[in-house]
Amino acid sequence: MPFLNVAAYKSGSSECSHCLTDSQRGKKSMVRRVAVIGAGPSGLTSIKSCLEEGLEPVCFESSDDIGGLWKYKEDSEPNRASIYKSLTINISKEMMCYSDFPIPGDYPNYMHHSRILQYFRLYADHFKLLQYIRFQTSVRSVRQRPDFSRSGQWEIVTVNRDEQEERHIFDAVIVCSGHYSYPHMPLKDFPGLDNFGGTVFHSWDYKGPEELHGKRIVVIGIGNSGGDIAVESSRVAEQVYVSTRRGAWVIRVVSDNGYPVDMKYNTRFVHILFQLLPVNILNWIGEKKLNFMYDHTMYALKPKHRLFSQIPVINDELPGKILSGAVVVKPNVREFRRSTVVFEDGSVVEKVDVVVFATGYNYDFPFLPPSIMAKSGHRVGLYKHVFPPRLEHPTLAVVGFIHALGAIMPQAEIQVRWVTRVFKGLKKLPSKQVMLKAVEKDTKSMEQSYICSKLVPLQVDFVTYMDDIAGEVGVRPSLLWLFFTDYPLFKKVLWGPVTAYQYRLTGPGKWPGARNAIFTQFDRMFQPLKTRPVDDKTGGCLAGRLLKWSIIAALGASGAYYLHRHPPDALHNLIAIVSPQKI
Repeated sequence: MPFLNVAAYKSGSSECSHCLTDSQRGKKSMVRRVAVIGAGPSGLTSIKSCLEEGLEPVCFESSDDIGGLWKYKEDSEPNRASIYKSLTINISKEMMCYSDFPIPGDYPNYMHHSRILQYFRLYADHFKLLQYIRFQTSVRSVRQRPDFSRSGQWEIVTVNRDEQEERHIFDAVIVCSGHYSYPHMPLKDFPGLDNFGGTVFHSWDYKGPEELHGKRIVVIGIGNSGGDIAVESSRVAEQVYVSTRRGAWVIRVVSDNGYPVDMKYNTRFVHILFQLLPVNILNWIGEKKLNFMYDHTMYALKPKHRLFSQIPVINDELPGKILSGAVVVKPNVREFRRSTVVFEDGSVVEKVDVVVFATGYNYDFPFLPPSIMAKSGHRVGLYKHVFPPRLEHPTLAVVGFIHALGAIMPQAEIQVRWVTRVFKGLKKLPSKQVMLKAVEKDTKSMEQSYICSKLVPLQVDFVTYMDDIAGEVGVRPSLLWLFFTDYPLFKKVLWGPVTAYQYRLTGPGKWPGARNAIFTQFDRMFQPLKTRPVDDKTGGCLAGRLLKWSIIAALGASGAYYLHRHPPDALHNLIAIVSPQKI
C-alpha cells in the first residue's frame, strides 16, 4: 500500500533512505513524521488526528488487520489482545463512537464485536487511513537518538513477517498498544493448584463454551469477563461457581424505560451533582437503586467497597443465573486439594473439572526504555495519563492507556487531538517540575477516590477527564455560553448524554455536523428498535414529570445545603464546569 511521502525502505537493518538528520536539514527540525504503534481504535484515530494537523503518520501493526482487541481470532496469539466469540460491548453505540463519525443508526445499541469491527472499517475507509498502516510489522524497540536533546527524534526497530529487521527515524511517536495483552495468572496465590488434575486457563484464552459441556467450573474473579464467562458457560455446564475476593456491584445495560444505562445517567447534570454533593450521599442513592432491582447482600454479591469506588460489573443476566442456581457466588479460594476446591469460609466444592482465571492483565511496554515509563504508585507516571514528564522534548505520547466507566474510543480521540497539537507546537506542556507535581497529585487523588492496585492501576471519571483534556485542546463546551447563544442546544448538552460530539462544537477541529449529531442521537438510539409498528400513545406522563421534578428539587436542596457548608470548594468546582472555555 502507498504511504504519504514515505520512500521505499531498504531491506535488512538499514535506516530509511529519506530520513535526514538535523545537520542534513540544515536547521532544527519540527515534528513531521510520526510513528503510530498499533492499529486498534486508538491507533486509527491517532492516524486521523495526525493527518488533520498536517503530520505524516506511519502506523505499525503486528497483525494482519485493524481493530486491535476487537479483531476476533479463533486462536489466541501471544502478546496480543484476545476476545471470545460471543463478546458484545457494554457501552452503547452513541457513547462509544468517534466525535465526527456517528455509528450508523441501524446498528444495535450494544454491538457484537463483529459490528464494532465493521464500524472501524467504515471509519478507516471514510477518512482513508489504511494507506498509512504497515501490517504484520512488529515494533521491537523505540529508543531516543544520540542527539535527542537537540532533535527530539526517535529510532524505531521493526520486524516484518519475513523476520527482516528495519530501522526508522521518526520525529515523534504515539504508543497505542493497549493493555489487554499480558494475562495475569496468580498461580502461586493458590496452594495445591499444582496438583489440580483438571483444566486451568485464563479468560484471555476463552473463546466459547463448546468444551465446557457437563463440566463443574470455578471462575476466579468477578469482573466483566468473569461475569460473562460464568453466565455463558452455565448454559452448558453442570454447575458454575464464581469466586470473588471483594464482591462487586452489578448494573444492567438496560436502564429505566429500556434506555441504555449510559445514555440515561452519563449526563452533565449528573456530573454537576457529583461536583456538588458529598460522595457518600451519591453512593447511598446509587446503591439503593441497585438494591431495589436485586439485593446485593441476598445474592452474595455485596462488595467491600462503595459503588463509585470502582467500575461496576455490567451484566444483565448474572442475577438471573444466581437466582436459578446455575451460578453460585463463593468467597476467595483458600486452597486446592486435587479436584476439590476449599474456600475461605470453609465451604468445599468437589469434582471440579475446570478453573478459569478472570484475574485481569499486567501492563507492559517492552519496546520502550524503562526509564521513560517511570511508576507513580501502581500506575505509569504520565502527565494527564499521556506524556512522560521527564523527556526533554514532548515527542512521545501514550494514547488509550486509560480506565473509566466509558468507551476508549472518545477518550483516545480527545487525547490524540491534544497530542498532535503539542507535536505541532500549537500547545506547550508545563515545565518538568510542574508535570511531576501534577502526576503525584493525580496519583494521590486517584488512590483516595478509587480502589487502585497493581492490576487496576488507574481510574478516572469519564466526563471530568474528557473535559480536562478538551480544555487543553480548546474544545470543551461551555454551558454558560450555550445558555445565552443556543438555548435548545444548551438543554441537550446539560440533560442529554455526554457524547463525543460535544467536543466538536467549537475550537480546533470543529465539525459542522456536531450540533445535528447531538439533536439526533436519540433518533439513532431508537432506530434499530423500530422493528414493527406499535401504538405509541402512553399514559402517566404527568406523574412521571412530577416524579422527575421532585427528585430534582430534593437534589437541589441537598446541593444548596452542601454549598452552604462548603462554599469555596463547591463554588470553585461549579465555576470550572460552567465558565466559558479560554481558547
